[in-house]
Amino acid sequence: MNSLTHPPFDTPIVSFRQVGKHFAVDGGELEAIRDFDLDIREGESIAIVGSSGCGKSTLLRLLVGLDTEFSGEILVDGQPVTGIGSERGIVFQEHRLFPWLSVEQNIALGLANEGLTQAERFRRVEQLVQLVGLDGFQRAYPHQLSGGMAQRVAIARGLVASPRILMLDEPFGALDALTRQQMQDELLAIRERAGITTLLVTHDVEEAIFLADRVVVLEPRPGRIKRIVDIDLPHPRTRASFEFHQLREELLHELTGNGEYRAPPVRVEDLPLAFIAY
Repeated sequence: MNSLTHPPFDTPIVSFRQVGKHFAVDGGELEAIRDFDLDIREGESIAIVGSSGCGKSTLLRLLVGLDTEFSGEILVDGQPVTGIGSERGIVFQEHRLFPWLSVEQNIALGLANEGLTQAERFRRVEQLVQLVGLDGFQRAYPHQLSGGMAQRVAIARGLVASPRILMLDEPFGALDALTRQQMQDELLAIRERAGITTLLVTHDVEEAIFLADRVVVLEPRPGRIKRIVDIDLPHPRTRASFEFHQLREELLHELTGNGEYRAPPVRVEDLPLAFIAY
């Protein structure tokens, strides 16, 4: 059985320290995030789940450097984040491809701030095309791609500058269920090949369990950590397993209940058919 492995480390690659965020709304202030503390290890995959408006996407914008107005500290390799940097990439729910550019041209946009020669730029783009499984589509345009293929281009663009940290904001939310599962498998493969740290925002508890090493559950606004759940299931993970189902129920309870989940005794009649051997 394959499993994702991560290098040893001493210092976290990312540290959130008492991070808070307010927005000006109608002459007042809306508190989006309060006292957010989290260390992320190099090579780790973190998923953040919570209700709409609890600050999940805002945390990604702060880490990537798109918004620098916040309280507390965000550190990458022990250094404060003061703006965007090539060590951090991001993929949004909508692929945001330019329709007049080809696949390879859209991916190359991720190298806009890199001092590379044309040959180096071409080589880097080609490596990412191969990595995300789009060989043969280099000169295709977005309207010629399926939703899953377009999102692969977006992931390639986020990875082309060789970031150590890739943030994904509901990256598969607009895809159909089958394509979504295929893309989740593909993301795991890309993560293993590229050896990157990932921070995923999702509303999908199953997606979080399938992809992450730890799942961070946020309280409703203002976003605060309610609980961090370790996902100790080996890869590849089976959605139909009892352990997966139990974690799913536990996380759903955290999101909708009082947080004092206790697994009930297992009864055969309560199990999905996939658990029952005939």
